[in-house]
Amino acid sequence: MSETATRYARLSDDFAATVAAVPEDRWTADSPCEGWTALDVVGHVVETQDMFLRLVGRELGDIPSPVDDPVAAWDAARGVVQADLDDPERAGTEFDGFFGRTTFAEAVDRFLNFDLVIHRWDLTRATGQDERIRPEDIAWALEATTVFGPHLRREGVCGPELTPPDGADEQTRFLAFLGRRSW
Repeated sequence: MSETATRYARLSDDFAATVAAVPEDRWTADSPCEGWTALDVVGHVVETQDMFLRLVGRELGDIPSPVDDPVAAWDAARGVVQADLDDPERAGTEFDGFFGRTTFAEAVDRFLNFDLVIHRWDLTRATGQDERIRPEDIAWALEATTVFGPHLRREGVCGPELTPPDGADEQTRFLAFLGRRSW
């Protein structure tokens, strides 16, 4: 299993556990993503898996709707992506992406894995769950943002950088960098 496939498996497991733990009355709670509910966050993450599969001529196929069953939808979506990452030929499929020629696995690591870190936090924040992000995921995700350049601040990506409070911990500084207020 490649480093990307291993990272995706772990992060998608963490996201799955977070989705499964959402209290039924919290799906409509506002998330830190302006205009999105907790359910919208899950729907976005599922749709993004499909978007990246389509870049290499594949798709999620017939999976449950996140609106009807967010847990089953996420499990199905991540299963398709994981299968592609576990197959060296499919993982190595090349395409011309936003940042030039890349492979499916590279795109998953750069974008989908990043999304799993930050959107898991968004979901935990919206639903009252444990908001801690592993320090190694913060370090990795912060490094991953360097390839985005000015695109990181485009509408629909991350908001403007915020100034964290004096003495803020690593996670608070990371979230502030991504335009998210955790304090």
